[in-house]
Amino acid sequence: MSDPIEEAARLHYEGLLLRGQGRLVDAKSHFLRSLEILRTAAGPQSPDVANVLNAVASACEGLGEYAEAETHVRTAIRILDTQPADGQPVDGEPGGDIEHVRMECHNMLGNLHRVRGEYRDAEEELQLALAIGEAAFGANNPELYGVLNSLGILCKYTGEFERAHGYYARALDFLTETLGPEHSEVAVIYHNLGGVEHARGRFAEGEAYARKAYDIHRNTLGSDHPVTVADGSALGGLLDGLGRYDESEPFYRSALDVFARLYGPEHYEIAVNLNNLAAVRQAKGDANEAEALYRRALAMKEKLLGPDHPDVATTANNLAVLLRAKGDTGEAEKLFGRAMAILEKNLGPEHPRVVAIRRNSATSSV
Repeated sequence: MSDPIEEAARLHYEGLLLRGQGRLVDAKSHFLRSLEILRTAAGPQSPDVANVLNAVASACEGLGEYAEAETHVRTAIRILDTQPADGQPVDGEPGGDIEHVRMECHNMLGNLHRVRGEYRDAEEELQLALAIGEAAFGANNPELYGVLNSLGILCKYTGEFERAHGYYARALDFLTETLGPEHSEVAVIYHNLGGVEHARGRFAEGEAYARKAYDIHRNTLGSDHPVTVADGSALGGLLDGLGRYDESEPFYRSALDVFARLYGPEHYEIAVNLNNLAAVRQAKGDANEAEALYRRALAMKEKLLGPDHPDVATTANNLAVLLRAKGDTGEAEKLFGRAMAILEKNLGPEHPRVVAIRRNSATSSV
């Protein structure tokens, strides 16, 4: 009979491989089986249990199961808070010491706050994760990549574009040096640098970053891998900014097909790509299809994220612009007002997204 700890480690490792392939449902199943074994064999307060709980949370986050993800990661943090920072291996993984797992758990919790639009809480958790990592590994260690990347994403959402660029540049320097310029984690940073330039409206600069990410992942993972598909969708957004809709539309349609196949018909990535495809159809003059796509995206975001999430405001604004152009000024004004209220509450009155919606709304009343 095999050793239960070894069996749990095997399931955890296989789950990590499945997660890397984008097979999140299967990955979650493996992690949960590993967790069940470890709770019996190592005890419910084992740091190994915390490590696997964080892995379960990561799969849940990818599947859009945010409440379940938070439950798992908070349980992991409570376990780790009872452990000394002694650097002992966790689950037999190289570098899997307790402080690494602690850092990853607070990183995960910060990301969950950011997904829900709770940006102050997200900043607090991510800065804690960074402090843990810097104390354990030093300021220029690849172990910090995930936290720096998360901070960059958060700063993009809060409109702090220079801070975002700084976090990404810091990660890019040591990742390129230690892993090489064609590594997947380097590509992730390029993807997110493209996102910052998109948010700034610097579409040509962003396209260069996004193409690097897409090309690296296409060459290393294949064109149908969900990470590559997400890169293509991000590249599409930059192409839209340059008016190159014939190039962007296939990326969105491919993303909708791949994500629906992997995650089912209602997933955050599907909502994002419905919104993006709607913008393309609107630009090409197909207002009716665009309206239908925006409404699907809006309903899905409301269901997944709640009615007062900043991403809901984004699609509400886009639908309002379309409806105004179609002559439905009544519903358009209601949507502009709703989007403005959501974003002012979450981001403040001078955030670039708030300013853009205020400009859209003012234009509609002229």
